[in-house]
Formats: sequence, C-alpha cells, structure tokens
Amino acid sequence: MSIITCIIVDDEPLAVKLLESFVAKTPQLQLEHSFTDSVEALAWLKEHPVNLAFMDIQMPDLNGMELSHMLPEGTKVIFTTAFKEYAFESYEVSAIDFLLKPIRYNKFIAAVEKAEQWFKRTEVQEERVESRNERRETMFIRVDGELRQISFDRIIYVEGMKDYVRFHIEGERQPWTTHMTMKAVEDALPQDTFMRINRSYIVRLDKIRTVDRNMCVYIGDEIIRVTEAYREDFERYCSER
Repeated sequence: MSIITCIIVDDEPLAVKLLESFVAKTPQLQLEHSFTDSVEALAWLKEHPVNLAFMDIQMPDLNGMELSHMLPEGTKVIFTTAFKEYAFESYEVSAIDFLLKPIRYNKFIAAVEKAEQWFKRTEVQEERVESRNERRETMFIRVDGELRQISFDRIIYVEGMKDYVRFHIEGERQPWTTHMTMKAVEDALPQDTFMRINRSYIVRLDKIRTVDRNMCVYIGDEIIRVTEAYREDFERYCSER
C-alpha cells in the first residue's frame, strides 16, 4: 500500500490543526477529511471508508472507544488522547497505536509506520489466500464418515438443509450430504464460478441452462427461484455476459 487514506476526529480544533500539519508533511498519508464531531464522522465514514482514523477518545455524544466499534471493516485506528489510562483499553479494540497528547511528530511518524506494516502484512495475507484459491480445483467433504474429494467443475448446485448441505454432482445418482453451513460452502467455492441465488441454493454459473422471465434458474433437474436479496448480483452477472 503506497498511500494510506485517513481522517482526523477530535473535538478540539487546535488538536485537529496539529494533526493536519503532521499529515501534510507525511508523504504516505492522504487526508480525506477532518471532524470535530464524532457523530458527523461516523455518518461520513459509512459513505467514504478510509484506511486509518486518528481519533480522540474523550468526545461528547459518541466517544472514540464507542466510535471505534462502529467503523467500516478495514478502517484501523490510532488513538490520540491526553489520558494515558485509556492505553490498555485502546489495545483491546485492536488499535494500531496510542498517542498521548501533547503529540510530537517523531511519535506520530512511528505510529504511521506501524500502520504501514499492518497494511502490508494484511495485503500479503490476502494475496496468499487469493493465490491458494486460484490453484484450488477441488475440496474435501465428509460423507458417511469418510472424506470425499469433489472437483469444482463437477458440482451442479448446492442445496442447504438447516445444518446440512447436499452437493448435487455430475455423474452421481444421489447428492452427497454433509454437515456444513451454507456460509462455509460459499466461502470454500470459487467466487467467480459459483453464486448464491437464494438462502438455500448455490449454483455453478456455467451449469445454468435457462433463466426465465420470473428469474427462475433451470439447472440440472431443478428449477430455482432467484430471491430478492440475491437478485441484483445475479442480474449484474447476467448483464455482463
């Protein structure tokens, strides 16, 4: 990650100006917005997520600790406060660092470097997961007490049944039933070839024969309705083909 996008949230205007000056002379940071109102910051973040938030703790209406639990996924925090007693609590919410006011630039840049290292590690981990997913062409499931390997290209669709799922597979007269959740199956299957089209069904997209005007999918021996929660993603997939 070459540039870290960030915001500043502090109810003290002078503290905001100091942090803005620090960000301005730190090349790896890009300031997106500053706030003196934590509630306003939260509303803005829902539409404009950033990588990092420099955030005071003691603020009216919504304090920094409370706000840290409401941030978009992927937004990390560096707390800035005059009260060192919050240090332990800040690490409990997985803050990158804790800066005690008055903040010196050398402490600020050290915290930014910690953030850089965290984002770099996260990127490497995500790349490794993507690489493993690209190489994987099969998965193992437990059926009747034994592990069976399924090739992804043989799966027609997957049917959810409470705590169990049924894999409908080409060349198999009966589906393979295993103890899994639909979420676990969804995470295990390649996202570019499989799609969940309603709460109880995941289909292999290239096995679909027809989609009728009622958004019913004809696949294998089954007719499956695309429900409203999944319709937008499915229609987008169809329009791109």
